[in-house]
Formats: sequence, C-alpha cells, structure tokens
Amino acid sequence: MATWKTLLLQDSSSPLMEQLSFFHDHALMILTIITILVGQLLAGLFFNKYINRYLLEGQMIELIWTILPAITLIFIALPSLKLIYILDEVNNPSVSIKTMGHQWYWSYEYSDFKNIEFDSYMIPINEMNSWNFRLLDVDNRVIIPFKSQIRLLVSSADVIHSWTIPSMGVKIDATPGRLNQVSFTSSRTGLFYGQCSEICGANHSFMPIVLESISPKFFLKWMNNYKN
Repeated sequence: MATWKTLLLQDSSSPLMEQLSFFHDHALMILTIITILVGQLLAGLFFNKYINRYLLEGQMIELIWTILPAITLIFIALPSLKLIYILDEVNNPSVSIKTMGHQWYWSYEYSDFKNIEFDSYMIPINEMNSWNFRLLDVDNRVIIPFKSQIRLLVSSADVIHSWTIPSMGVKIDATPGRLNQVSFTSSRTGLFYGQCSEICGANHSFMPIVLESISPKFFLKWMNNYKN
C-alpha cells in the first residue's frame, strides 16, 4: 500500500491542485481506454488465423482511425487549455510575497503591510528536533493566510532555481534578471513542504520550502509582532 501511495499525487490543498488532479484523472482515464482498445486489437491480430489476401483498402476503417484520435485529442486539449488559463490568472491578491533564490537558500520579502525580510535555510541535522522532518524543515517558514489570494513574485540572485509546493499545485522558475509571478490560494491550514525543482548546483537538494497556512487573524498578529 505504501508503494502504491508513492505513485499518487499529493493531497490537494488549493483549488489549483484540485483542478490539476481532476485533469490527471481525466487524461489517465482516456489513456487507459486507448491502451485496452489497442491491446484488444493486437491480441485479435495475433490469434486470428483468418487472412483476407484480397483486402487492398478499407476507406471506412481509415476514416474511423483518423477521426477518433482527433476527437480524443480535443477531449484532452480543451480541459488542458482551460487549466493553463486558470493557472496564469492573478486576481486582486490579498498578499504579495517576493521570493529570491540563492545558492542554496531562499529569501522572502513582505512589503504590503510593513517591511519584513528574512532568509530561509534548511535546518542542519545536528540542530533538528524530534518533530522536524529531515532535509525538509527550515528555520523560517513562509507564513500565509488561508483562503486568501496570494501572489508570489519569484526571481534569482545567481542561477535558475524553481520554487515548488506540490500540494499547492505551484511550480515556478526563479530566473536571474527576470521577475516571474504565480498566484494561489490555500484552502486549509497546515504545513506544506516543497523543494527546489531545478538542478541548481551541488547543494540543490538542500534548499527546501516550508509554507505555513494560518488564519488571517493570526497572520495579522504575526505581522504585527514580527521583529527583524
């Protein structure tokens, strides 16, 4: 059972990830039907002993196997295009966070309410507590209010990184000299883990991301009590 779970997507924690999971299931269902159909046809060809030596053409069957793949591609393309537009949509964000990738840590800046800046490093193994996750926990988490529109502005100070939270359905490149943005909403409170998904050097696997989603009330309290 544990091996089967590793093949599945993480539980969705945002509307974006829910749509991505639906599209994954939709495409997988179509691929399963195609695989079964083609497998059945191949089995019929292998085990059928009857051969029609005078069959030179079959315009009807050629028409069918040309139209059916086109219809199948339309059924896959339409939800895919819709999802692309949803992922790129940014509507009146409640909080904007600037993220800067470094070798090998992340820097965050909240500038909407007050000037809050901090670096986020992975917790070394010799400093970990019993409740920390090895190679995943950081000393400073990204704090966001749940059920609020968050805009993330991402860039890099050195090489290409990638800010990724799988359960949020967020993956965006941090490119030097370029400012990329992504929008997401957390549908529940909790801790959500991610890692840099771009091979950015020797310590690429040691720059994790921890997103903490809390209620707006506690978020404002955290903002007011934060000290640089």
